[in-house]
Amino acid sequence: MNLKEIVLDKILEQGILPLFFHHDKAESIAILRTLYQAGIRVFEFTNRGPEALTVFESLIAARNLDMPDLYLGIGTIKSVEEAQQFLQIGADFIVSPIVNPLVGSLVHEQHKLWIPGCMTPTEIYTAQQQQAALIKLFPANILGPTFMSSIRDLFKGQKFMPTGGVEIEMENLKAWFNSGVCAVGMGSKLIDPKDTGNLFENTKKALDFVSKAR
Repeated sequence: MNLKEIVLDKILEQGILPLFFHHDKAESIAILRTLYQAGIRVFEFTNRGPEALTVFESLIAARNLDMPDLYLGIGTIKSVEEAQQFLQIGADFIVSPIVNPLVGSLVHEQHKLWIPGCMTPTEIYTAQQQQAALIKLFPANILGPTFMSSIRDLFKGQKFMPTGGVEIEMENLKAWFNSGVCAVGMGSKLIDPKDTGNLFENTKKALDFVSKAR
């Protein structure tokens, strides 16, 4: 399998894609290590600040040092220039809040996974035309599981992952998985960079809930 297929399989197996941004290298590495110790093997750092590139580079270095089976992706990528920067330093996959076909082409050329963000059937169709194996439904708290249920038959075989407002609650997770998604993205509901005291326990809980909610 190529890297694209490996990462996709890891996301599907894990059932959850944790994501966060922090401007501090040491704090970011500590959060990543906690997630790893709790069982996370694929993770998304978000491009939400000017420090993102250097922090991500430090995460790659930490991963290479003692977390070799962890796959690191970068999110909030909107332009080809952003994608190029992060791919050059070793991003395993690219996540976007939008559908930019040029970004998709660049990522595909490197045989890596591109996860575009969609909010409408037209955007989903556009992403499909660009061979998006996994599509992010964003923002999930606005769309809701009923949206996924409504469009599922229009896009049979397409894999979806809601992101934005997904809760660590069995009822919420069951609603999403019953609607037809294959994984969920989880940011601030799981990771609060200002308060990481319960991160290990919350990550274990999220993984357990996802396993039971499928």
